[in-house]
Amino acid sequence: MGWESNETMQPPYGPAPAPLAGPELPSFRYPLGETPTKQFDGGTAKEATVVQFPVSDKLAGVYMTLEAGAVRELHWHANAAEWAYMIDGRARVTTIDPENQAEVVDFWAGDVWYFPRGHGHSIQGLEGGCTFVLVFDNGYFSEFGTFSITDWLGHTPHEVLAKNFGLPVADFAKFPKKEVYIAKGPVPPPLPEDPTPGSLNAPALTHRYRLLAQAPEPFPGGEMRIASEIEFPISSTMTGALLTIAPGGMRELHWHPNAAEWQYWLKGTGRMTVFGSGGRARTDEFGPGDVGYVPQGYGHYIENTGKDDLELLVVLNNGTYQSVSITAWMAGTPDLLLATNFGVKEKVFEDMPGDAVIMPEGD
Repeated sequence: MGWESNETMQPPYGPAPAPLAGPELPSFRYPLGETPTKQFDGGTAKEATVVQFPVSDKLAGVYMTLEAGAVRELHWHANAAEWAYMIDGRARVTTIDPENQAEVVDFWAGDVWYFPRGHGHSIQGLEGGCTFVLVFDNGYFSEFGTFSITDWLGHTPHEVLAKNFGLPVADFAKFPKKEVYIAKGPVPPPLPEDPTPGSLNAPALTHRYRLLAQAPEPFPGGEMRIASEIEFPISSTMTGALLTIAPGGMRELHWHPNAAEWQYWLKGTGRMTVFGSGGRARTDEFGPGDVGYVPQGYGHYIENTGKDDLELLVVLNNGTYQSVSITAWMAGTPDLLLATNFGVKEKVFEDMPGDAVIMPEGD
């Protein structure tokens, strides 16, 4: 099922991206919260892929809700890994890996999951339902063109299914004939606190990370929690972060040398400026429900323009987190060289910060 043709939405990796040429940079904001929502019996979904947001060629995202008991059916993604953040509620997630090891885990608000490309999984809303954001390390990914178990079995002869599972042909007569996508059912009972002796067949690396439970790294004007492959070892191709900036604060000028950046703005209002070389810079205003994007290596900074804390998810398409700070770079450069570079006196640089920071207003 889908909104667009899978042939145009999902090449294996997407064509080689063209550089952002021209005298002006495009917008790096996509108003996902304002776009139409796809309604299903048991949930909703809407996406921001390269089709809707052309500049975002390296990462794509989906905003999804599930009612209590509703299941985003067993499926897998052939062309992208999946990183997700639980915004609200609770969900039960099942996975299967290439070693045929299964994991069944409950997730709460503030938790993160990661599925390597091709790992089978499902998501079920628990009591009260749930809301989450999915991010994929391929801008050409589409949530509405994944590999679903009902789609496959619905297009497999019953005789073949009977042979595969060792069951009578009649047992498959009422199986769905097409993709279900979201199925509705009862809320499952709580998971046992302790596994039955001899029953453990879980992968060595869990798919869950408690991001909100992590102690944040504080800065003057904000704080950040990071889940790279150091903190979350299974997340080998993506890094996620929860960034909070206080009113008047600013995420300093910096760039990521090894990754593009995809953002989902959760709370508050702010602006982001992206520098694209050649005298080109673009400033966009953001609010809750907006998606932001920064191409790999592009300089950028984020300002909180509101009266409340600004909170956003930041997801990078690399499991290793790298960030180069303008303040740290200049702090590590001799003042005489800086004076020559900028054509001003050395004393201008004497009181500059000595390391990377999130700068409060007025500094």
